Parts: sequence; structure tokens; C-alpha cells
Amino acid sequence: MSKNELLQFVEDQVEMKSFPDFKAGDTVIVTYKIREGSKERLQNFQGVVLQRVGSGTTETFTVRKISSGFGVERIFPIASPFIDGIKVNKKGVVRRARIFYLRGLTGKKARIKEKRV
Repeated sequence: MSKNELLQFVEDQVEMKSFPDFKAGDTVIVTYKIREGSKERLQNFQGVVLQRVGSGTTETFTVRKISSGFGVERIFPIASPFIDGIKVNKKGVVRRARIFYLRGLTGKKARIKEKRV
């Protein structure tokens, strides 16, 4: 088997869950399964989506939140079996697909306008 055939075989084995549509600028809550020894628990990670990269089974998205005054970013693979669910809290209005400029902003400047429905 060639490298591409192997890659295709692995991608076909991955189960894709369906999640709500979200993009950069949206505020989401990602519920993530964490294993500690033999125990398993769910943990929420709430923040702003900075970017979505890739397509299909290799797609990832980056979420940023401020925790105790420090910026924390986490990259989640969309096809990860550890993601229990994604809930969109707010739809943000941004003009870019990747909003890394948010890293340099603090306080009121770091706010994103909410889309009115």
C-alpha cells in the first residue's frame, strides 16, 4: 500500500460527529472528556474561536479564553472522540477567518461585537 492509500484507510475509519456551525469570532463551550486513571469526567472550555483550519477528519479549531488574567489557547481536532459536545453561545461579527490580533488586546478592546438576529 502506498502512503496515500494508508492515509485514506485511516481517515475512513474515523467517525465524524455533527456539531453546530461556528466560525472565527464565535464564543463556544467545548465539553471535553478527560481521563484520570480509570475515571472519566467532562470539563467545559469556554472561549472565542480564533480559527478553523483544515477539512474533513483533519480539521482543527483554536479556542482562546482568559483564565486568572492569562490568555489560554487550546487546539481541538474536530474529529476527536474526546469532544462530547460544542455549544455556540454567541455569534461574533469579525471580518477575518483568523483573528490572532485578539492576542494583543486586553479589556474592552478585546470584546467582539455580537451578531443581531
